[in-house]
Amino acid sequence: MVLILLIVTLTGLKFFEFRFMDDVSWWWVTGLFFLTLIWFEVFERLLGFDKKKIHQVFDEAQKRRSKGFFKKKK
Repeated sequence: MVLILLIVTLTGLKFFEFRFMDDVSWWWVTGLFFLTLIWFEVFERLLGFDKKKIHQVFDEAQKRRSKGFFKKKK
């Protein structure tokens, strides 16, 4: 998420030719686009970050269901 915010900010600064970004090449900004693409499509899958989030959601749902199942009915 930090990379995406950085890319959006740098793209806006470069597009509107803000002071210090006027001399910076577009290759730096597009390079960050490709770095982010590689991170989310390759490394996140290799490291299992995408599955870890999904498993946490399912584990929390399972815990909530099991708490409700074992409550005594009056």
